[in-house]
Amino acid sequence: MSSYKVVGIGNAIVDVISQSDDGFLDLMGIEKGIMQLVEQDRGEMLYDAMKNRTQAPGGSVANTLAGLGALGLSTAFIGRVRDDALGQFYAEGMTKGGTDFVNPPVAGGELPTSRSMIFVSPDGERSMNTYLGISAELGPEDVPDAVAGGAEILFLEGYLYDKPKGKEAFTAAARACRAGGGKAGIALSDPFCVDRHRDDFRKLVKELDYVIGNSHEWESLYQTDLSAALEQAAADAGMVVCTRSGHDVVLLRGEEEAIVPVDEIVPVDATGAGDQFAAGFLYGIATGTSLEVAGRMGCIAAAEVISHYGARPERDVMALFRDAGLV
Repeated sequence: MSSYKVVGIGNAIVDVISQSDDGFLDLMGIEKGIMQLVEQDRGEMLYDAMKNRTQAPGGSVANTLAGLGALGLSTAFIGRVRDDALGQFYAEGMTKGGTDFVNPPVAGGELPTSRSMIFVSPDGERSMNTYLGISAELGPEDVPDAVAGGAEILFLEGYLYDKPKGKEAFTAAARACRAGGGKAGIALSDPFCVDRHRDDFRKLVKELDYVIGNSHEWESLYQTDLSAALEQAAADAGMVVCTRSGHDVVLLRGEEEAIVPVDEIVPVDATGAGDQFAAGFLYGIATGTSLEVAGRMGCIAAAEVISHYGARPERDVMALFRDAGLV
């Protein structure tokens, strides 16, 4: 009997969100619309420059788990925070949101709790400036075998691949999950992350049950056009998901293929679109739906989160699934 429906492993990052215009981004030297890693000094400077900031527990996989928990699935998160004010805020926030935070905050940790300064433009684009801090020190010693081994589905965050210890933590968690009869998969995170770790990701994809990425990430992984990249991906991974912004979602599993159209809406805040797509999709997989239904669930969850500020759902997504006739 599995302990959790879905267990995630990833960066435990406090999201700090503020609204800003393009002039402010230019002034601060922030590249619009992407995630940039920053050092501690710049992170503190940007944090101080934020007006009317709001804070929430974040990190890509953690956001997905929050979406799954809101849909009623049992979830747990493997991550690393320091025993400081932000770390305590993070651990308490995850627990209140219904996800077990299985790693106690590290007392006397070597680095502060991670945080991402997110500047949201009037057009909904988010420019993320992430100080990785202690979360990037996550290693295999932080992976409880009983938690990873008791997962029906394990969800890995590609960003963790930036550190060797993160890779080792991935490997330990994925092996424990699969040894326990669960399915392990990953979100590729972003094309720059794929560029940095292409060879390792190509090997990893062959060992996983599902992989989620957007068209740019798949093209980067296989260094070819999307059609050829997805053909190769389908041969390598158990299940392949490709989101194409403003177009459709392609889902492949063996000989099975589903193409789900996307209703284009103007985002209020695009933060968390991919994270909540993953939540809807994984909910479908966890409850045994078809590929098409899982893809449609992902699209509905993504559309909900971009309709408001913040990376986690505010409306009852299950009710939206019912309205669409999916449950």
